[in-house]
Amino acid sequence: MMYVKICGLTEPAGVEAALNAGADYLGFVFATDSVRKTTPEQAAELAKPARGKAKIVAVLVNPGDKQLKKVITHLSPDFLQLHGREKPERIRAIWKRYHIPIIKAFAVSNALDIEDTERYARTAAYYLLDAKPPKETKQAGGHGQAFDWTILRNKKFEKHWFLAGGLDPDNVAEAISQTGARAVDVSTGVESAPGIKDPQKVAAFIQAAKETSPNSEEQK
Repeated sequence: MMYVKICGLTEPAGVEAALNAGADYLGFVFATDSVRKTTPEQAAELAKPARGKAKIVAVLVNPGDKQLKKVITHLSPDFLQLHGREKPERIRAIWKRYHIPIIKAFAVSNALDIEDTERYARTAAYYLLDAKPPKETKQAGGHGQAFDWTILRNKKFEKHWFLAGGLDPDNVAEAISQTGARAVDVSTGVESAPGIKDPQKVAAFIQAAKETSPNSEEQK
């Protein structure tokens, strides 16, 4: 089965489009430098229609304890996605405190970057592999750029993982075929403007992803 996460949601129409098209995960961003950032209060309202229909993901970058508590208190997310340079010890501490499964994101540009996932095998619930951001930006994700998918061929991971970075309705099938991914994450590739999801693109992306079967063995 293929799973799809629509990330960077900022308005009700985007949430509605994602739910109508069959998204499995909805991501709300709380990173200060992101053009798609929302407040915990805004995200809580946006997420209301999704309860019981899709998993709610809070996306944070190197969050402090105060920010974590506020986001969790208001949003009650099903998952935390940590998209910064959080160390395994930090992941473990957050898990022990809140008992919310954590998706650890990794910035990827070459095969060596992927090896870093091994350090998180005992702390993260899932991995997310995203393209490394351009040097000139402070924004951790949402750049609409892909990395070299061939480095994932026949790669085995300790955890289930999401493929992200530069995906759109036109290339997601090829990305799945090349990497064997069984979960994909998209933000920029289904937008009409930063943070504004295009319902047609969202529907096309989810349909293309869910109709595609990976060529490689099922990911672990």
